[in-house]
Amino acid sequence: MSSGILFEVDNHIARVTLDRPKALNSIDPEMDAALFEAWTEINSNPDIWVAVLGATGEKAFCAGANVSGGTEGDGRRMALGGGLTGVGGPMLTLRKPLIAAVQGYAIGGGFELAMCADIIVAADNAQFGIPETKVGIIGEAGIMHRAIRQLPHHIAMALILTGERIDAQQAERYGLVNEVVPYEKLLETAWSWADRIASASPLAVQAAKDAVLSRAGWPLDIALATRYEPIEAYANSADRIEGRAAFADKRAARWSGR
Repeated sequence: MSSGILFEVDNHIARVTLDRPKALNSIDPEMDAALFEAWTEINSNPDIWVAVLGATGEKAFCAGANVSGGTEGDGRRMALGGGLTGVGGPMLTLRKPLIAAVQGYAIGGGFELAMCADIIVAADNAQFGIPETKVGIIGEAGIMHRAIRQLPHHIAMALILTGERIDAQQAERYGLVNEVVPYEKLLETAWSWADRIASASPLAVQAAKDAVLSRAGWPLDIALATRYEPIEAYANSADRIEGRAAFADKRAARWSGR
């Protein structure tokens, strides 16, 4: 991986760490390119079943960035967060479950990056904010579209219009985060969530995520009538056979992700 992030895989779990603490883990073009490489590897590697996104240092998860200049060398504009947000360039869809471990400031693009996760664990010092109107900068509006979908309407509008922040406890109360823990337990808790997901059939998990998110904005009748290719493909997988055998034998399943 390029500089700006740390990347490691352990027991089917990928750990992606934003590693520019002196810059509040704000995302520059080099870091953006490294994140794109990380998500691409996670998507393509069948031995990676879950990902955890964290950051170095206690002060900030990510203070956002301006990466509209793109990545040197290939001439293309990449979206903030390596394509995960779809802001400033093409969106990259992460097929594997993603857990965000958020501490300190998660503002602007950093808040948006956290909202791209399937599960958010927050340290008790976390703060979430949309500062655009407060500082007089309005560019891409992705963070606003995500906030209005993930928070109660009036809470999201208050954040957008005032530029003020909410803390971890408020975020939990509004359903934005799954769990709030002391900073010292943040990564341990995020890893516990990852372990719980990794104990399930990885192909079933991926198929479920695809089905839910691909029809999240559609009417229920259309969602119910849709045929989902990953679910249909799972019917002929080794994991489905193993799941049935493990249930019959009353033992823990030994998933292969294939």
